[in-house]
Amino acid sequence: MTNFYFDASALVKRYINEAGSRWVWGLFDERDASFFVAHIAIVEVIGVFTRRMRENVLTSREYQELLAAFRMHCVRDYRLITAVGNVIDSTTYILERHPLRALDAIHLSAALIVNQQLRASQLSPLVFLCADDRLLAAAASEGLAVDNPNDHA
Repeated sequence: MTNFYFDASALVKRYINEAGSRWVWGLFDERDASFFVAHIAIVEVIGVFTRRMRENVLTSREYQELLAAFRMHCVRDYRLITAVGNVIDSTTYILERHPLRALDAIHLSAALIVNQQLRASQLSPLVFLCADDRLLAAAASEGLAVDNPNDHA
């Protein structure tokens, strides 16, 4: 089984056709895969949708369709990780070690904790997916396998 963690920059590619989207779409065709997403990504992805609508890149109808699909996927496809307790506590450590924005540090912290749990259960380690080079470098330096959807454009 392959376990993927999506930050918002990678996850939005499932909904907005941009560099790396086709590769991301292919990941969701895999039968033996799990998809981990921090709960905070919901706000970030909807923020991208609303910004695209304000910029007239999306129509109101397209926005509603994307929103409905995203909400369905949040219930059906994603294993949501809530940023509380250990995730928040370890985020401080991440911020002290890496020049990241706060939400990016939360994503990395959540992924590290999920990866620890997977490995403790002798399951396949996590692959951290992100389109931000700084966050990818931090994730790799913390020992995560990483991939950038933009490299598969």
